[in-house]
Amino acid sequence: MSVVAAKEITEYPWFVRLFFWKQKRTYGRVLDPGLLWGRTPWLFAAVALLCGALDCRSSPLSPALRSLVTVRISQINHCAFCVDINSATLTKRGVAMAKIEALNAWRDSSLFTLEEQLALEYAEAMTVTEPGVSKEFRAKLKRQWQDDVIVELTGLIAFQNLSSKFNAALDVPPQGFCKLQRDPAQTHS
Repeated sequence: MSVVAAKEITEYPWFVRLFFWKQKRTYGRVLDPGLLWGRTPWLFAAVALLCGALDCRSSPLSPALRSLVTVRISQINHCAFCVDINSATLTKRGVAMAKIEALNAWRDSSLFTLEEQLALEYAEAMTVTEPGVSKEFRAKLKRQWQDDVIVELTGLIAFQNLSSKFNAALDVPPQGFCKLQRDPAQTHS
């Protein structure tokens, strides 16, 4: 497990245990990050609600694009758990393993569409804060997407940074969702 130990399941409040029940039905077990966030129940509830809002079916961003962005941010932030679970989600959303394995070097690959490249570049600009998101890049985003799409993508990137930095700082290990052939945590400069 991580730097901070989980409590016994019975020590969590009922509403957190209800979420754990859903995780167990979905994943076959309670996930380590949930056990850690759950140590602070109201913070856990807020994070869970935000996560649910960002993963809605009515998103203007395709599910595969959202997952590509989350995996890339997870790689940059060295979050083994996030790379694991988000890569598994990416494969369920129909993305080939070869594309997932090329993600850390997406600029050198012909596998990514122009829209994916723009989203990945934005994710990197927000995650690696130097030099950050320039005025010129914001204009490029506006040429590609409507304002609501940009806001949703920005929120997704910000949330994945929160999640992956939380998990990486507490050394949350992968839980065996996706077997990658090479270490995706290595970033490409």
